Amino acid sequence: MRGNRWQSGLGRAAVSPSLASWLSEPTSLTARCQRLSTSFRVRLLAYGRGRPLADEGLIFDQGRQPAWVREVALECDGVPVIFAHTTLSTAGRGRLSRWLARLGSRSLGSLLFAHPGFRRGDIEFRRLDSRHPLYRRAAALAACGPYLWARRSLHRLGGQQVIVTEVFLPAIERLG
Repeated sequence: MRGNRWQSGLGRAAVSPSLASWLSEPTSLTARCQRLSTSFRVRLLAYGRGRPLADEGLIFDQGRQPAWVREVALECDGVPVIFAHTTLSTAGRGRLSRWLARLGSRSLGSLLFAHPGFRRGDIEFRRLDSRHPLYRRAAALAACGPYLWARRSLHRLGGQQVIVTEVFLPAIERLG
């Protein structure tokens, strides 16, 4: 797998079976974290207007126009295991804009998988290194090796769409 592009599958990438199961999890990562830890929390790191990453702007078909950007750490037993980055275009108005603004330290995943109107697109994968801004943000939470695996998907609700990117920190493999 080429490490500098989002891919539709893991292919023959050198990924441990444990990490591969997290990367390919079809349901809520939040629910899985809650099942496997005695204490789970979402720590809000940032929320506000910003610019989508270069490859996110292409998904919105509007370049790098302003967007709502939310970043959180998912923590199991006090240890960060996933860094999540969410981008929502500011161009449209709707329920999703209101919900995202009010989430605070609650999980977006619990909303995405509980509301019947959400439609999830395909999951894409990428190995991030220190040149990628999401690697640098995630690595600020925990000691990391030379790269981190990430996945992303586009979720739609009515006329709005949100890109959710999850970067897996080394401690995720200890959860199983």
